[in-house]
Amino acid sequence: MASSTMAESVDDFAPIEEPTSRRGGVYLVKHPLVEHHVTRMRRKQTRPSEFRDLVRRLAALMAYEATQDLPTRPYRVETPLTHADGVQVHGRIGLVPILRAGLGMVDPVLDLLPMAEVWHLGLYRDEATAQPVRYYDKLPPNRPVDVALVLDPMLATGGSATAALMTLRQWGVPQMKVLSQKEPQEGVANVAAQFPEAQIYVCQIDPELNAQKFIVPGLGDAGDRIFNTVEAHEA
Repeated sequence: MASSTMAESVDDFAPIEEPTSRRGGVYLVKHPLVEHHVTRMRRKQTRPSEFRDLVRRLAALMAYEATQDLPTRPYRVETPLTHADGVQVHGRIGLVPILRAGLGMVDPVLDLLPMAEVWHLGLYRDEATAQPVRYYDKLPPNRPVDVALVLDPMLATGGSATAALMTLRQWGVPQMKVLSQKEPQEGVANVAAQFPEAQIYVCQIDPELNAQKFIVPGLGDAGDRIFNTVEAHEA
């Protein structure tokens, strides 16, 4: 593996390959900055303003890695002196943030992909059953995007991610990627097993879920910490 590659394969999931031939599987994004930011996110004392910044920084680092295999086509430009041959990204790219926590990852990815479309999916976890409940879906009935990036800071059981990927599969999206910053082994394995064609990019994998299906050691509820509603939620 080249030393410049940010991602490493996780256990017996798909190994890292050249970007042009990267297959579905789970990819752990490894970088000192990623590990530093994740550690800061874990801190109970980290204030919402810093937590939001950390989510954005990690989203940018993950998007850089996850977009290495985007299709391109030749593109000639005029420079101040002459002409130069280059490339431009080809095809329609869709960002699919899972409401509400996924909203915290949209802007930094749009900074890298300003031509991308943004399609929202609203999902929440039923606290009694731990199953995802869909409450918002405005995907058009036809003309799916060529590449979809599902954005969600946490996978937990993987229920929301699998529901989002099923929706995208039914829409007809040929290439699906999940960008999630904190996941338990169980949730990652569930998503990978049900959607072997999807690329799942993660920053760190925690060992387990507790009885309430929260990630341990985890970082709390990402949505509450992004939007500063922890006290309201606990009240």
